[in-house]
Amino acid sequence: MSATTEEKVLDVRPLPPPQKHPAIFATFDALTPGEHFVLVNDHDPIPLKHQFDFVRKGQIGWEYLEQGPELWRVKISRLTGDPVRDEAAAE
Repeated sequence: MSATTEEKVLDVRPLPPPQKHPAIFATFDALTPGEHFVLVNDHDPIPLKHQFDFVRKGQIGWEYLEQGPELWRVKISRLTGDPVRDEAAAE
């Protein structure tokens, strides 16, 4: 991941396909509520959005910044904490 003082960017284009979603989820899980990163990909990551909606329901903000045809940029925000992880940390 490269980062500027203003924005974190995760470019998954050079990663092998099996490594893309784990890298994206790890980046998302490292965010605190209110933070975001920009995902850069070579195809529409809408299947990823559906996966996020299922496994991180209500926690994600999704905003297309660029929609192809060769490059997609999506601002992915963490809206809330992870209730399961937060509860475990509180114990």
